[in-house]
Amino acid sequence: KLVASGSEDQNVKIWDVSTGACLSTLTEHWKRIESVAFSPDGKLVASGSEDQNVKIWDVSTGACLSTLTEHWKRIESVAFSPDGKLVA
Repeated sequence: KLVASGSEDQNVKIWDVSTGACLSTLTEHWKRIESVAFSPDGKLVASGSEDQNVKIWDVSTGACLSTLTEHWKRIESVAFSPDGKLVA
């Protein structure tokens, strides 16, 4: 099992719950992370930040797949729809 965390250090981290090991550090935000969410299939993580961006990450590679911009204020919450096709 995996857990994702975001913090004031501007990074999203993916952790292995059983070992406590940090598997990857996702580093493209430039302000504090406000929210993280896994897709229902566990393959993607969405992150929202004070930098006014939502980013979609590939959990297995750590690659940023998409950056959603155009917000005028910080992103306080992100969530995937139950089918994983939408991010809110």
